[in-house]
Amino acid sequence: MKRNRKRAPSSPIDLANRKTDEQFVTDYLSSDTPTNPSLWTTKWTHPQTNDIYTLTLASPANLNPSDLQSCFALIEETSRSDYENSAAKWRPSKKLKEMKSPELRYILVRHPTTLAIRGFTSLMPTYEEGQPVVYCYEIHLKDELKGTGLAALLMSFHTTVAKAIPPITKVMLTCFLSNQRGLNFYKKLGFETDDISPVPRNLRFAKVFTPDYVIMSKRVRPDP
Repeated sequence: MKRNRKRAPSSPIDLANRKTDEQFVTDYLSSDTPTNPSLWTTKWTHPQTNDIYTLTLASPANLNPSDLQSCFALIEETSRSDYENSAAKWRPSKKLKEMKSPELRYILVRHPTTLAIRGFTSLMPTYEEGQPVVYCYEIHLKDELKGTGLAALLMSFHTTVAKAIPPITKVMLTCFLSNQRGLNFYKKLGFETDDISPVPRNLRFAKVFTPDYVIMSKRVRPDP
């Protein structure tokens, strides 16, 4: 889930978003440096079953409709109740429109034999209230992949991309407060509540705004 963002003038982020998927992987995911060693891989072995899953990166334009629908179904399976219990509510058409944002990159996890999508994360180098960040839009896994270390590996790719694109200083994400498992997971990875996260505030007529989500971030380099 991602909140509204503000754009900035042409920059290294714009350059990153214009790259092909192949260039994006080469330039931001698979290039090793002493300060930013790459963990990118196209093969991942399940630690309990030894099944070898494949990992691929694709932008929405290069996803076939069935792959996009599989990702949407996984979001619905894992997060629909969180949406329904929030102010955002569950709006399938709005979610699908967001998922087709041309600057998104999906990292898909496919089953070794059926090639069905069993997990994915999506990310975008962007500006959030003027801050250059890599925004994690989604991360969702089928049950057989939970607790295997795969989610942490997928999140590490966000960090790798962020470190490879100066002037980005943070990986940022939005999490529903009702998603306690997700909150604990992000905190374990070093994410903290960001300064731009909404806070309770008094409204007119004695009403109180209480946010049902938190914006979290993890710093990858100091501010310039």
